[in-house]
Amino acid sequence: MLLLGITQSSLKKISHSCNIPICTGEDIFLAENFEPLMACGGVSVVHPDILTVGGAMEMKKLGDMCEKYGIAMAIHMAESPIACMAAVHAAAAVQNVLAVEFHSSDTPWWNDIAIGIDKPLIKNGFIDVPNTPGLGISELNEEAIAEHIHKKYNGVWESTEQWDNEWANDRIWS
Repeated sequence: MLLLGITQSSLKKISHSCNIPICTGEDIFLAENFEPLMACGGVSVVHPDILTVGGAMEMKKLGDMCEKYGIAMAIHMAESPIACMAAVHAAAAVQNVLAVEFHSSDTPWWNDIAIGIDKPLIKNGFIDVPNTPGLGISELNEEAIAEHIHKKYNGVWESTEQWDNEWANDRIWS
């Protein structure tokens, strides 16, 4: 397997040559593609993204695989409140989770775009798993979404068909 120019054997060599934990995986698709890295000892912590790995069930499969190999998981999450709550729910179903990454602490309106999310979202370093149906989001706040859409985009909910045939040539799993 090739990871952005780094082979599985290279990661194994690096991880066996130092005492710094090796973490990778935010762009790896499907739990099965993490297994060679775990089996050879090339990774100490897997770093899957719920949107890239293949969803909540794949995240759970990967969590079970981490249990098998004694590997920790730190969930990558640099997306919307919807993806964040999906990652939080997935983390609650997995045993070896170290953390759920969060990039929006300096964006005051971030959790305004989804109604039903706790404010503040993070309390004492933790996010509560909602006990309401679904992800705990009752609806989207379309006014807040429209207010904060990036200036280079003309409007909200426009077609994304230009991405239908896009291919990322920098990764074999994209």
